Amino acid sequence: MALSALDLFSVGIGPSSSHTVGPMRAAKLFVDQLVKDGDLERVGAVTVELFGSLAATGVGHGTDRAVLLGLEGCDPESIDVEAASVRVDEIGRSHRLRLGSTHAIDFDPSTDLTMHLKALPRHPNGLRFHARDTSGDVLLESEFYSVGGGFVIQVKDDDLASAAGDDVVVPYPFRTATDLLKACADVGGSIADVMSANEAAFRAASQTRAALLHIWDVMQECVEQGCTREADLLPGRLQVRRRAPRLRLRLREQEALANVEPGNPRDPLWAMEWVNLYALAVNEENASGGRVVTAPTNGAAGIVPAVLHYLTRFVDGADDDSVVTFLLTAAAIGILYKEGASISGAEVGCQGEVGSACSMAAGALCAVLGGSPAQVENAAEIGIEHNLGLTCDPVGGLVQVPCIERNAIASVKAINAARLALQGDGEHRVRLDDAIATMRETGADMKDKYKETSRGGLAVNVIEC
Repeated sequence: MALSALDLFSVGIGPSSSHTVGPMRAAKLFVDQLVKDGDLERVGAVTVELFGSLAATGVGHGTDRAVLLGLEGCDPESIDVEAASVRVDEIGRSHRLRLGSTHAIDFDPSTDLTMHLKALPRHPNGLRFHARDTSGDVLLESEFYSVGGGFVIQVKDDDLASAAGDDVVVPYPFRTATDLLKACADVGGSIADVMSANEAAFRAASQTRAALLHIWDVMQECVEQGCTREADLLPGRLQVRRRAPRLRLRLREQEALANVEPGNPRDPLWAMEWVNLYALAVNEENASGGRVVTAPTNGAAGIVPAVLHYLTRFVDGADDDSVVTFLLTAAAIGILYKEGASISGAEVGCQGEVGSACSMAAGALCAVLGGSPAQVENAAEIGIEHNLGLTCDPVGGLVQVPCIERNAIASVKAINAARLALQGDGEHRVRLDDAIATMRETGADMKDKYKETSRGGLAVNVIEC
């Protein structure tokens, strides 16, 4: 199935695209099928099973809560975050679930939602749903996989099928960077030009532009929320302190003391301070279950917004056209990872999340700064090459340590990768396709304890309390 930029960038809630957004979508799809079959009102009981990584870190990632909300018909993009938390607590107290928001059934999360550390065969993030009538007869059984970035696939007739919709034929299909560069040559333009032509197969150009600018608006709102939260501590037993609110206050005070225009201080590394802030703000908001843009995952959601904020604040002449070009280019690079490797931390480690996002942001920034397609490919390659082997070992199963700070480091790395590529002519020894293949192979070789299970690395060497 052809992928759109709006598949790579979607609005959802934290803390995890694969463990929160994907399971919520899967649960809603299950209920939607019951409605389509005309069986919703016949349901007397529903049971849910989570497998593999979803079981290992599901509670810390809010998977159990996301499933309940999905069964009640909630969608990650439109859900009322504050009301949702209240509703989940009510389900836990009353043991009553409103299936599809209308049909009430008994549901005890402690017994009707079970977790199995053993993974299903096709992916580490597996879910099974069962619906029975009041006599105990099965009405519907479904198996899903949450494969990263909020993407969900379903087992149908013993095969995997995308749950995203019908196939769309695009004029310039690509699965590799080599394909993408050839498409640029065919159109005589940029990577963003190729993506624009492909997006036209999904919707009108004006709709794509409006949707991408909406994505940018949500990114900015997320930063603002992350900088203004009153709670000093992030939720969860780690008791991690928020840094974004105090950091922004301190940076603004330093600007005032320097008596300079915002964004133009005397410190040559001043921009980096703000890039750190933007990334921290997004990922602290994600860690608290707030609204974020999956880019391409929630665990790496701060990198693309941080670099895009850098572009609009610190690069002269940046405007809405620059934002659209940036996001289209980043999406094209993200598609390469989705097609050629994985963006799932449970499948290939954090190199598939933070590494992919760093690569996307690096290539996108390079493009807006005037880089040729070859230079953009070089920047994207630099971004992933120096994230190869990055493990996913969240302490306590929470998307906090090392995830939040890791986004800040990768954001700065992406800017450096773009600038380094712009100093060359696009010729380089390691191709992006080589690096993506290496990332896929490294992920396959990586021990499971380093792939979002919290059974290795920092997750076992850092004392939680």
